Amino acid sequence: MIIRPIADRDLDALFLIAMESGPGFTSLMPDRDALARKISHSMASFERRVTNPSDEHYLFVLEDEATGAIMGTTGIEANAGHTRPLYHFRRNTVTRHARDLDLRRSVETLTRCNHYAGYSEICSLYLRPEFRRANAGKLLSRVRFLFMALHPERFSDHVIAEMRGVSDAAGQSPFWDWLKAHFVDMEFCQATHLVGTGYTDFIDELMPSHPLYTCMMSPEARAVISQVHEHTRPALQILEAEGFQHKGFIDLLDAGPTVECALADIHSVRASSACRVVIEGTDKCRGVHSSHEHARYQQNEPSLITNTGLVDFRATITSEVFDRPETGSAGGSQPGTLIVPSALAAKLNLAEGHLARILPLNRAAPARTHKTATELSYAY
Repeated sequence: MIIRPIADRDLDALFLIAMESGPGFTSLMPDRDALARKISHSMASFERRVTNPSDEHYLFVLEDEATGAIMGTTGIEANAGHTRPLYHFRRNTVTRHARDLDLRRSVETLTRCNHYAGYSEICSLYLRPEFRRANAGKLLSRVRFLFMALHPERFSDHVIAEMRGVSDAAGQSPFWDWLKAHFVDMEFCQATHLVGTGYTDFIDELMPSHPLYTCMMSPEARAVISQVHEHTRPALQILEAEGFQHKGFIDLLDAGPTVECALADIHSVRASSACRVVIEGTDKCRGVHSSHEHARYQQNEPSLITNTGLVDFRATITSEVFDRPETGSAGGSQPGTLIVPSALAAKLNLAEGHLARILPLNRAAPARTHKTATELSYAY
């Protein structure tokens, strides 16, 4: 499995993913023209010189090395809300108190807002059903954190993820059904298509700007507020283990929760480290192994490895590398040494002396789940 930036040749696979993911997956809609524009925008974003995040969008694909098949996608929006408003409902509790009568009543409200303007957003994660195997979902999720750690000037200091809310196989959302009955006479699939293709004017024109009292909603709509789609639960568990928290902001269409975390506090960012590459079989590598310190090298458990590139960015999970942390003479941290087999180095566009970033999975935050890795599905 290799992660790489998306390319023009991936349009057919991306369209298939958009079809498979179903209604509610607004970051990838089954519209070939819109997807082609998204690919072009992503390719231009990787090529652009950036000192501060703007409208860049980075989309990656997970490729099966043996067959070349595209297994899934994952993405990052550098500056959410930059080109169009990013709307949410904020959950609040309002308390009314009649002192003279000694009566008090607390009710929950939902208020439309665009609180997260300027945050970086992780999005477009989808792992195709036939490729749901051990570590594939973890690679798709965590590779974005290492990419952001490598290029912090391209991203905000804070990161969000909008989690897909509850909808059924027919594309019906209980939350949207209530909104449709009272405010917007539009099917859920049409609303998600409009948002997914960048049209949000109808939100200002038709969606309520005043607070909504949840006690007046249908029981079905109230029950799914801040709940995630069944296919999204594993992805949410990974993000929660990384330190992401839900703070009361929900999606405007399906009421799925938005979670957030400071980039520097994400567990994978803190647990990963930079290493200087040594290619296995080279004179330098033989020198390392012939030294008295060779015993300090230990083979890792499976680790997520990336290069530090942009257009040529590559990442994978492997147990074929050896690493050794090092400390400078003044006590400051120095890049460790990473011994990489030559074949793997070629796949990752790594050369002797290059820097790589490594996240041993035994240091990664474990997601709490009762399912095995091969049972998990990922989509948000």
